[in-house]
This record gives sequence, C-alpha cells and structure tokens, in this order.
Amino acid sequence: MTLAELSRVLGLGEDAAARAMAAFGASLEAAALGFVVEAVAGGYRLVVPPALAPQLAPVLSPPALPALSTAALEVLAVIAYRQPVTRAEIEAMRGASAGTVVTLQERELVKVVGRSAAVGQPLLYGTTDRFLMEFGLTTLADLPPLEGADFAHLLRG
Repeated sequence: MTLAELSRVLGLGEDAAARAMAAFGASLEAAALGFVVEAVAGGYRLVVPPALAPQLAPVLSPPALPALSTAALEVLAVIAYRQPVTRAEIEAMRGASAGTVVTLQERELVKVVGRSAAVGQPLLYGTTDRFLMEFGLTTLADLPPLEGADFAHLLRG
C-alpha cells in the first residue's frame, strides 16, 4: 500500500501514518511472527524475512517466471535509467532491436507513459511500481549510479 492509501485508511496524516508503520514493523519484528514491514516503491508491504524464505517459499510464492534474457535486462536497464524513452532511442543505445519491450510490458515491469513530440509521436516507455518492488527499490534514485551523467557514450554510430 502506498503511504497515501495508508494515511486515508488509518485517518492519519502521512507523517503519522509513516510513524505508525514504523511502530507496526517494530512490533512484528519483536513478536517474531514471520513477517516484516518493508518500505518499497513509495509504500509498504509485508514480506517474509530472508532467513525464513526458503521454508515458506513453496507455500507463499507463485511459480517463478522464467528469468529475463540478457536482451530484456539490457532494454530494462536503458528504460530504467533513461525514462521516458522511445523504442528507437532504446534501439540506438543497444545497437539492436528492442523487441523485448513487449515481454517487459507483459511482466508489468515497464509501461507506456506518454508520446514523444517527435515525428510520428512514438510511444514513451518508463518503469512501473512493480519494477521497483521486484528489484527492492524505494524510488528510481536508489538505482546504482552510472559512470558519467549522460548516455551519449552508449549511442552507437
């Protein structure tokens, strides 16, 4: 749940709701109930502590999706760091097709976030909250830094 949703449900301001979630998380941890509160993607979720995950995985986890291909991971990285970005920009940076965008959309890791003002108004892609959750990030600012501040060195040709 996002902090705004929690605030609304609890009838508290966002600061008070955040403090309540911190207290709830501390209570869960002290009681050793097998769940912890994790702050992620601008909200909170209950998760199994990593130490208990192997024992509970067969019960709690849906079947794992096949791992993403190297090409899909490359496309996802370009979108994550460069968003919003068009398919043509992704292909220029990779020097290869960005066909895996469809797979990433099916897995709800990326979505269409608008249209470019360029000729033909191509679709712009960005990451989703699910991307943040799957990679354990609170915000995109938590992505590891890249060497250099721009992507000019990634463009080919």
